[in-house]
Amino acid sequence: MAYFYLSLGSNIRPYHNLVAALDALSDQFESLTTSSVYESTAVGFCGDNFLNLVVGLSSKRRLIDISCYLKSLENSLERDRSASRFSSRTIDVDILVMDNRVTREDGIDLPRPEILTNAFVLLPLAEIAPDTIHPVTGKTYAYHWREFNIGDQKLWPVDFFWGEGNISSNATKELRST
Repeated sequence: MAYFYLSLGSNIRPYHNLVAALDALSDQFESLTTSSVYESTAVGFCGDNFLNLVVGLSSKRRLIDISCYLKSLENSLERDRSASRFSSRTIDVDILVMDNRVTREDGIDLPRPEILTNAFVLLPLAEIAPDTIHPVTGKTYAYHWREFNIGDQKLWPVDFFWGEGNISSNATKELRST
């Protein structure tokens, strides 16, 4: 059994696509841990704002099988793979971390470098895994968030209703002050 953290983001019908992705993930995996949902400005291009969150889940599946499932999920939500890397998208689901492994398997580099460079990845990860150690730096995600230079990256928590209610209701009360 391995524990995975996934980053989910969308700026094309983001509410619809994130709900669909969360529904699909909850059908495939026994229990999901979800961060609050954050709205952020597009990074690397001019475009509509994104909604982003991080999801934690455990699975007995191999890394490549999880990756294939996530690509299939993105395809089912009409992800345009011909678009440039920095462009609008219906859904983007990336594996951030698998346990505490540092690996390159089947073209997947873990941990993902954007954990430490993008606020829309690091903040929700620090929210649901504050005491988890980054497998390369040896420091917690909460530490990395406290030390993060947000610069011109803009993000803020938004209400987001899924499942039993507002998954952002516990939003960043404690993280806002850090």
